[in-house]
Amino acid sequence: MKKIIVLSGPIAVGKTSFSDELMRRYPCEKVSTRKYILKVKQVPNRRKPLQAAGAELDCDTGGAWVAEAAAETNLPSDKSYLLIDSARIPSQVDFLKERFGPENVHHIHLTAPREVLEQRFNSRPADRREAPTYREAITDQTEAQVERLASIADVVVATEKSDVKSCVTFAAAGRLSVEAPPSYVDLFVGGQWGSEGKGNICALLAKEYDILVRVGGPNAGHKVQDPEYTYRQLPSGTGSNEKAEIYIAAGSTISLKQLFKELDAHPWLKEKGLVIDAQAMIIDAKDIALEKKLLGGISSTKQGVGAATARKIMGRDGDLGWGPKVKLARDIPRLKKYIGNVRDKVEIALSAGKKVMLEGTQGTDLSIHHGTYPYVTSRETSAAGCLSDAGIPYTKLRKVVVVARTYPIRVGGTSGPMGIEVSFDEIARRSGLPVERIGKTEIGSVSGTKRRMAEFDWDQIRRSAYWNGATDIAVTFVDYLGADNEAVSTFDQLNPVSRDFIKDVERVCGVPVSLVSKGFGHDGLIDRRKWND
Repeated sequence: MKKIIVLSGPIAVGKTSFSDELMRRYPCEKVSTRKYILKVKQVPNRRKPLQAAGAELDCDTGGAWVAEAAAETNLPSDKSYLLIDSARIPSQVDFLKERFGPENVHHIHLTAPREVLEQRFNSRPADRREAPTYREAITDQTEAQVERLASIADVVVATEKSDVKSCVTFAAAGRLSVEAPPSYVDLFVGGQWGSEGKGNICALLAKEYDILVRVGGPNAGHKVQDPEYTYRQLPSGTGSNEKAEIYIAAGSTISLKQLFKELDAHPWLKEKGLVIDAQAMIIDAKDIALEKKLLGGISSTKQGVGAATARKIMGRDGDLGWGPKVKLARDIPRLKKYIGNVRDKVEIALSAGKKVMLEGTQGTDLSIHHGTYPYVTSRETSAAGCLSDAGIPYTKLRKVVVVARTYPIRVGGTSGPMGIEVSFDEIARRSGLPVERIGKTEIGSVSGTKRRMAEFDWDQIRRSAYWNGATDIAVTFVDYLGADNEAVSTFDQLNPVSRDFIKDVERVCGVPVSLVSKGFGHDGLIDRRKWND
């Protein structure tokens, strides 16, 4: 049996705005009473003839024609409700309940004081008014009695007391529900000090998701293949899944130069699919200059992310004195067509059964709060921080994948403690890989400096799995445990050292190693997931 939402309320009460917001949140198919009137009465497709014909149908059928129009409207498989955006007399609602069952008809009546209605009416363009004046509009006999529907409605909404979003929330809560298909968020976060290869993992899995969400800033470079690119602003799977919606969340910091460079490389995003949260922070050239002056002692990438974040915090009351005025994404004219609310977009997407990939930034142990201060970044890099930056509740998580390298790295220079360091020559000796290849790989994609490498830290990965609430681990750079791993395609074909290492990771973390990367691209990934079992 079809489920019906029927709205009622006087002229200028806000039924159109209410129905638009309702359809944004709930999968509704609108019943076109206009089309039904045109078919049955064959009148001109203009407001006054249509109103007169509707009144005639009320008289001829006692109001039953609205239920007939609903019965003739197909409910698509991806919709849950038929929406009738204006019942005019009580009998129209009565016939709907008789036809479809009272439990399947949800009647919402909108109301507001007369002076508010008149003010709203007068603010409309002349071509959208039902009559030249408000007084003339309400002299219509049916319109004069429309408030009678309040007494039979399931809920009455005072539209003068709240904005349209609040009105819809109040009306729908506990009354409307949607049996949405399964939806979820999978979060990918670095488990060490960054450069774990999570960008490559995200790019390889991107086609499994409808929405790709990025947090963080341009201080991290995420190298991917198929197609080859290094992302710093857009999600790493952008080029791998051209059908996905691409979101840059509110907690992000944006380099306009870098963003437009990446948009030029992905031209389809300029027309559709990209949403940048209105409150994402814009980096200024002075932010970069300030970091170059202050942060040389901790081997920061000096991309202005921390300075911009500080200005966002300290600039809430206007000019700072020590830096330029805060500019958010909503303040940039060139970004206007991309601006939205990522938090709301993700909520709506999940209610519609979509799958979301949330890509973290940098590594867990670079956390501003829990890393080895001062050798840390300017944000919270754990799963909790990523969720907060994106506006996603933890209850929507399906998987938290912590990505870890066989030999963790830190940025070259004075970038902080990292356990027992190991040379490129030693890794080459152990693995059988050319040392020149390791040296070419282990250069910061943003800093351009030679990285520092260390032995695997078992307590670090245990702590990272616990702290992030890991459900799975992705182990990368398994070719560093033996060049012979490059040619294999299954876990059982990995050399004994690698198999034992992965089993030990599972034992220490208490969660499965579901993804094993022993090289770039699809041929380099061993997929052991059982996520849909």
